Amino acid sequence: MAGLGSAFSRRCFLGSMAVTAAAFTTKGAFAEELVQTPQQTEGPFYPDKLPLDTDNDLLIINDDITPAVGEITHLGGRILDARGNPLRNALVEIWQVDNHGAYLHTRSGNRDARDNNFQGFGRFLTGSTGEYYFRTIKPVKYPGRTPHIHFAVKSQGHDKFTTQCYIKGEAANERDGVYRGIRDPQQRAAVTIDFAPIPQSKIGELAARFDIVLGFTPADPA
Repeated sequence: MAGLGSAFSRRCFLGSMAVTAAAFTTKGAFAEELVQTPQQTEGPFYPDKLPLDTDNDLLIINDDITPAVGEITHLGGRILDARGNPLRNALVEIWQVDNHGAYLHTRSGNRDARDNNFQGFGRFLTGSTGEYYFRTIKPVKYPGRTPHIHFAVKSQGHDKFTTQCYIKGEAANERDGVYRGIRDPQQRAAVTIDFAPIPQSKIGELAARFDIVLGFTPADPA
């Protein structure tokens, strides 16, 4: 897993530093009560063929100049253990549909209309603060599902953890079986996040924060 860090592009890390500082280091960001993130299904559309570019900028593939279509979103947060300690060297993966509702998967619906400029999948390796960052698009509906983004967290000595995040205020959430399957209201709230406009952004960019609290502590056996 250590070798994966070198695959992330320099441009994405530079971008993450500026945006993370501006959008996510806010007063009271970690003041809320610690709630364990509910584990949710990986779903059937984890990419069956990974893209050549798997960095944390899903809007630009390799060095192409044409960006993906959609509402630009700066998505970040921290990976924490059950005590709230940041988890270092955790590999965070996300995948989601493009602006046309198509996954990076050969069996995805609407795949013929897929935006080939959208990476659809990305990875980020956390540092000592447990922080991760992605530049992506605001999720849109997929047939039968409310808008969501899939997450997987891989850390040494522990099983892969999968979950999903959702848009706060989205009416379709309450009709979504996976979302309604989260019975604990605090856990449901923990995966329902704001996609808020970034002040003074001239292109209407959004910021979203999603902290993932895993259910183990360093004292737990692997």
